[in-house]
Amino acid sequence: MFKEQTLTYPPLNTLDLVSEGVWIVNGPAVRFGPPLLRMPFSTRMSIIKLAGGIFIHSPTLLVPSLKAEIDKIGTVKWIIAPNRVHYTWVQNWAEAFPAACVYLAPGIEKQARGRISISGLSLNKDCGYPWDGEIATLPIASSYMTEVEFFHHASRTLILTDLIENFEPNKLDSFAMRLLTYIGGAQDPSGSMPRDMRMTFARRKPYLRSAIEKMISWNPDRIILAHGRWYQKDGTLELERAFDWLGQFHKP
Repeated sequence: MFKEQTLTYPPLNTLDLVSEGVWIVNGPAVRFGPPLLRMPFSTRMSIIKLAGGIFIHSPTLLVPSLKAEIDKIGTVKWIIAPNRVHYTWVQNWAEAFPAACVYLAPGIEKQARGRISISGLSLNKDCGYPWDGEIATLPIASSYMTEVEFFHHASRTLILTDLIENFEPNKLDSFAMRLLTYIGGAQDPSGSMPRDMRMTFARRKPYLRSAIEKMISWNPDRIILAHGRWYQKDGTLELERAFDWLGQFHKP
């Protein structure tokens, strides 16, 4: 058994201010992976206050105290499930905020296999959303899944999900976990796209490189990750470092 308090980033299930109008919520740990290699992951969601309402990205566990905090900062308008494996708590959030629109990345309905009953809007293009004026949207499709990335212009915050993972070894309480994250290329301070995920882009490297160049062109100040230590500064440099296996990048 893993020690959740070691793996996660307390305090959990409460707003943590990142920048004006931007918060993260560190959630509980979950297990994911094949049966014999199921690994615990820390979880993290992002919340952005926009002119039209609150934008919820990759929701974590919703507890009453967190709902009360969110109700104080505005009205939840959009709930985002950004890839096919980040949907666990979407149903709960949709029920708690019935007036919100739910956007589901491609593949979630198939992956969920009936575990969610909501009818979400499609999240499969780079524009045409109510948040376009304040947040840029970038779907990145591999042979396994599409992950949708977001960039909040006002705060220069890039929000990723599994595109980069960055587990801190001192928060992993077993040798096996430290070894797996190291071999997988997802260990701090050298967190990057996990190697199994890289394999799903084997025939799409030019396409992936173009997507990374797009994000570099945004010149993010910070990068919020769903798993592990996120980057509070030097966002562009961290992007270039994390994807140097694609070759050297040059900012325009």
